[in-house]
Amino acid sequence: MNDIKPKWWAWHNENPEVYELFKKFTMQVIATGRKKYSHWAIMNQIRWHTEIQTSGSKFKISNNYIAYYARLFAHDHPQYKSFFTLKQMKEDK
Repeated sequence: MNDIKPKWWAWHNENPEVYELFKKFTMQVIATGRKKYSHWAIMNQIRWHTEIQTSGSKFKISNNYIAYYARLFAHDHPQYKSFFTLKQMKEDK
């Protein structure tokens, strides 16, 4: 059993502004006409180009959480479900 997903979910609930920025920056990239993009690039844009403050972790945004944001975006915006290339996760098997 993977214990990262419940930790991410708790962290996500404490830091909803991260997902709001993730959606905003992803939609900006989609608006340029791109059909594929990196969810890591989106998250690094949040890390490096915003003054967001997060709580619950020593890191601004854990690398372990990035894939979950891409999956949440695909779930919330099914018309863009293939925008990010997502590998199968252990808990998906």
